[in-house]
Amino acid sequence: MKVALHSTLREGATADYRREHARVPDELRALFDRAGIRDWSIFRSGDHLFHVVDCEDFDAAMTVIRGDDADRRWQEKIGVYVDDFYGPDGEAGYLPLEQIWSLDEQRRADAALPDMGLD
Repeated sequence: MKVALHSTLREGATADYRREHARVPDELRALFDRAGIRDWSIFRSGDHLFHVVDCEDFDAAMTVIRGDDADRRWQEKIGVYVDDFYGPDGEAGYLPLEQIWSLDEQRRADAALPDMGLD
C-alpha cells in the first residue's frame, strides 16, 4: 500500500531540512526495515511537504516506529524544521491523505475485467 502524508516546513527551514535528509541515520533506515516500510519519498512545494510511504500496513508500521528510540531521536532533531502534519481535511494530525485516483489501480482494474469481445 502507498499512503501520502502532508506536513509544512517552518519559515526559513528548507535548506536545513534538505541537509538533514541528504542521508538519514542508518538506525532510522533499519527501523523502517523492521516496520515493513519499503520506501518513503518526500516532495516539496514551497513550504508544503508531501511524503509518500510504501509499506504493507501503514498503521502497523507506525506502531513499530512510534515506539522506537531511533524515531524519538530523529523527531527531536528534525522536528525543529517542521510545523505540523495535516490530515485530508486540513486538520492537524499524522493521518494519510485521501487518495483520489491511481493510474496503476485503474490499469489493474481494467485488466481484471472479462473480455466481452466488443472491440
